[in-house]
Order: sequence, then structure tokens, then C-alpha cells
Amino acid sequence: MEKFLNRMERKFGKYAIHNLMFYIIGVYVVGAILGMFDGGAFYYQYLSLDFSAILRGQVWRIITFILAPDTLGSVKGFNVFFFLITLYFYWIIGRNLENVWGAFRFNMYYLSGILLNIVAALIMYLITKDPTAGWYFGMNFINQSLLLAFCAMFPDNMVLFMFVIPLKMKYLGIFYGAMLALNIIQALVAGSWYYAVAIIVALANFFLFFFSSRKSVRPFSSKINSWKRRQFHSYTGGATGGSTGNVGANTHFARHRCAICGRTEISDPDLEFRFCSKCEGNYEYCSDHLYTHQHIQKVKTESGFGPDTK
Repeated sequence: MEKFLNRMERKFGKYAIHNLMFYIIGVYVVGAILGMFDGGAFYYQYLSLDFSAILRGQVWRIITFILAPDTLGSVKGFNVFFFLITLYFYWIIGRNLENVWGAFRFNMYYLSGILLNIVAALIMYLITKDPTAGWYFGMNFINQSLLLAFCAMFPDNMVLFMFVIPLKMKYLGIFYGAMLALNIIQALVAGSWYYAVAIIVALANFFLFFFSSRKSVRPFSSKINSWKRRQFHSYTGGATGGSTGNVGANTHFARHRCAICGRTEISDPDLEFRFCSKCEGNYEYCSDHLYTHQHIQKVKTESGFGPDTK
């Protein structure tokens, strides 16, 4: 899957939605509003993932099901405070994961989660012929699975559990994973198969996406030499460093170019570029690929040394 993501990113990375968590939170808010009116009756009647209705022509449900009412139910009174805390928590998690994975991979995480929900709901409908099978599938469990991804990426980060108890993220992840496992068992015992499957699908998306690409997602080393941080060069050929020249005399050349996607500060002025200390050679990457690229190391061959990726 790692190679597949790399190929997809080279082809479609420029179409990635940046700051995706901002839009996800908007969807989350709409879902909460839908839950305030008649327990979300409007959603279940017209927007849910009801394949019996989809097969009758209501194809918009394949998209609108992501507006599933929030599990908090009606957002009233003091619940508003906890709802806002939840949104802020999701914002922090989403922004950090996008910075580490890159915008494209963060987009793919949500896209794969949505597709898995659609496939699972369709299978459940074909097996049971129950039009309510898709009611349990939406963004809620996908959003909640972000916490597991965050805990796996930043295991030693501290958080104030219940706003008081300092706790490392890895322990919070273990606790949350155990709670999800308990919820699945309770749902199966109670006969709530759809609920259990919805949780399992969200967890499957997390395991499939994160563990298949964990080798290329590494924190950026803080030991980069200061001269590399300040180094500028004009691009005269090859996306992996090129040759340096008289920058003042070649102002039409880009000073920075990503070795993965080829974007420069000219094509995208908002991008930041850094050199990777783990790559052997003059390799520079944009902020979207700094943490996700495969490190390049030289290996000895019969004719000398050549680049190799690890």
C-alpha cells in the first residue's frame, strides 16, 4: 500500500484538500444540528445510507450519509461546552496528523474510511435486506479513530486526562482501544450487529492505513545542520538537488524544489522547504512530503556508490 500511496500522491497530490479538518468539523457540526431535530428523523428519512432507497434512485445518500447525527444526541445546555471541547480536540489531532502525514495522505485516510463504510453497509444490506443497516455508518467512528492514530504517532506526548491527570498519549490510546473492544463485545452480546460492524470498520481503516505506511512516517530530525537550513540553490536540472549556481544571476530559477512532487516556492509560495538529515545527498522536500518520503541512502555498487531508498 505504501508504493500505491506514493504513486497516487505523485499523480494527484496537487488536488489534496489542505486544512481538511476544518471542513470535517463543519460536517460534524451539521450532524449535531440534525440530531437536535426529532432525534435526526430528517437525516434517517432522506440522507442516511439506505441502500433500498439508493437503488430506487436516491443516489445522493452515498454522499450525504457522512452527515450522520452526532452521538451526543441533542446539543443543549451544558452539553455545548463538552461539544466545543470535542471539536477543539478533533482540530488539534487532525492538524497534527495532517502536518505529519501530509495533506494528501490525510485526505486518503478519510476517503478510505468513507469507502469502507459504504462497502460494509452494502454488504450488511445484501445479507439482511434491512434498509436500516446503513444508519450506523457515518463519520463519527472515523473521527474517533483519529485518536488512535494520534496516540500511535505521538506516544510520549502528555495530555491532561479529565483536565487534571497528566497522561501519556500511548496510555490513553490503550485505554481508548480497550473501551472500543468492550463496546464491540457489548454490541455483539446485545445483538446490535450494525453498531459493532461500524466500529470494526473504523478500526480496520486505522490499521490498514497507518500500519501499512508507518515506516515512511517519521518525525523530522531536529539535528539538521544549521548550514543546510540556510542553504539556497538554483535549480538547473534533476529534482534531487541539481547544481548550484549564481542565484543573483538566475533569479528566474526556483531556489527550492521538492524531490517528490517537484513543486517550488514559485509554483506554491505558501510551501515551506527543508533538507532531510537522514537522506545522504542534497535532497530537499516540501512540508507535505518532509515526513512521508522514503529516505535515500548510498549503497556501494561495482561502479561506485549509487542512491538507494529505505
